[in-house]
Amino acid sequence: MQETKPMKVLYTAEALATGDGRSGHTRSSDGLVDFDLALPPELGGPGGKTNPEELFAAGYAACFHNALKRVADRRKLGTEGSTVAARVGLGIIEGGVFNLQVQLDVHIPGVDAATAEELAEAAHKVCPYSNATRNNIEVVVRTV
Repeated sequence: MQETKPMKVLYTAEALATGDGRSGHTRSSDGLVDFDLALPPELGGPGGKTNPEELFAAGYAACFHNALKRVADRRKLGTEGSTVAARVGLGIIEGGVFNLQVQLDVHIPGVDAATAEELAEAAHKVCPYSNATRNNIEVVVRTV
């Protein structure tokens, strides 16, 4: 087995979940994230509050958008008005195990379709969320 070198950690985020699991509360150590949680109606809950899938979608969209901007900047291409929308689906896979799937819709005005696809593919290679999920869950990246 090939050994990997330990990663040099540049930043560590911390959060604590309390209460009744998916209907509890989550708070980051700096207090900037501070949410009550509730199961969405689709899963038999009351809704009206955020849930882990929404938080994951928000984080993935923001991280991927940053990666997109970085790869475009390296190529001296503008990303003015660009967006990344993330859809995170929760479902059950073989054996009754819960898992996620992700769809990222990347919009880059002012570039042709081929360039947009190249930038999205390059961002998918460097985005930390993409690297963490690769070969673990289905992630589809589309340019729109």
